[in-house]
Amino acid sequence: MDDHPKLARIYDIAVDAVPRDELDRRLRSGETLRVKLGIDPTAPDIHLGFAVVLKKLRAFQDLGHTAVLVVGDYTARVGDPSGRSKTRPILSPEEIDANTRTYLDQAYLVLDRERTEVRRNSEWLAPLALADIIGLTRSTTVARILERDDFSKRFAARDAISLTELLYPLMQAYDSVAIDADVELGGTDQLYNLLMGRHVMEYYGKTPQCVLTTPLLVGTDGEKKMSKSLGNYIGVTDPPGDMFGKTMSIPDQLMPEYYRLILDREPPETPPVQQKRELARSIARAFHGEEFVAAAEKHFDTVTGRGVPDDAPEISLSPGGEIWIVDLISKAGFAKTNGEARRLIRGGAVRVGGEVVKDEQLSLKTGDLEGSVLQVGKRRYARLVVTA
Repeated sequence: MDDHPKLARIYDIAVDAVPRDELDRRLRSGETLRVKLGIDPTAPDIHLGFAVVLKKLRAFQDLGHTAVLVVGDYTARVGDPSGRSKTRPILSPEEIDANTRTYLDQAYLVLDRERTEVRRNSEWLAPLALADIIGLTRSTTVARILERDDFSKRFAARDAISLTELLYPLMQAYDSVAIDADVELGGTDQLYNLLMGRHVMEYYGKTPQCVLTTPLLVGTDGEKKMSKSLGNYIGVTDPPGDMFGKTMSIPDQLMPEYYRLILDREPPETPPVQQKRELARSIARAFHGEEFVAAAEKHFDTVTGRGVPDDAPEISLSPGGEIWIVDLISKAGFAKTNGEARRLIRGGAVRVGGEVVKDEQLSLKTGDLEGSVLQVGKRRYARLVVTA
């Protein structure tokens, strides 16, 4: 971790920082930086993947810097092919305006509205004359444009690439020129475009912006980056119950990544199913409020057949100790002998916190069991409560 608290917060989870020394200097200088994040309103909703970079922009805001949210209402008519094998469909002005309104409302769930400067890049791109555009193209070469991975792959495969698409990185870069960006943020798939911003700013005699990228959040499928088009997303305005259910579908191995990128902390040392429940509660709480969390969890349990009867007994456990799973089953009154409890475990009939218990020798830390449910068979439940 960096020894300077401001730098430590900014660089947390960051992947690329270009140039690192220059960004360090600017952060230490005490100057107010203009920190740019561009969004193309190509869909009406924001998902948790985009919330990762929004949270980074909020971190700059909290340190007193100016957040400049550039709405690509003009570049949305072109479409950014980053990480794609084909051009995005062109949207109508009406669709772009509608998406922009909902994008901003959702972005303010993360950003401080009062400290966010919103600009639309149609302000400076629409008035450009042909001579201005030709001047912009002189800032780079075809060879440099084709260095971008998605362009080079499509070119090698002899897939069509329109000249309009080749202009996209230059238009995004010109946004940085227009707003005098000191720093530009983006996901790792945007690194090429962000670096093009540095190059074009220098061409126009501006001080080149620094670049900071954040990781791409893997979607609920556990394979590809979160995307609405792939259906593997959790929308920031999804109903609480849907948000909870989608979170519970995330593969176990992604828990450390989600905790780090969404909650800024490591997952608790509990079974994966309990980690997911805590993650689902935290996400629902962050975007909907505490009052919706319990109902969202109950909805999930109901639709998945995991509902716990209201009259389920409570089993009190002392904190700071451990309990053998066989003793826990007996304590709940679900087995008369240790042998019966062992047979229930071998038959796969025992669950703690929704996770099947397979080890007859399992010893559980009582402090980790608060709020969990012991289930034996299909109809016997007990709520676990840790009391002093």
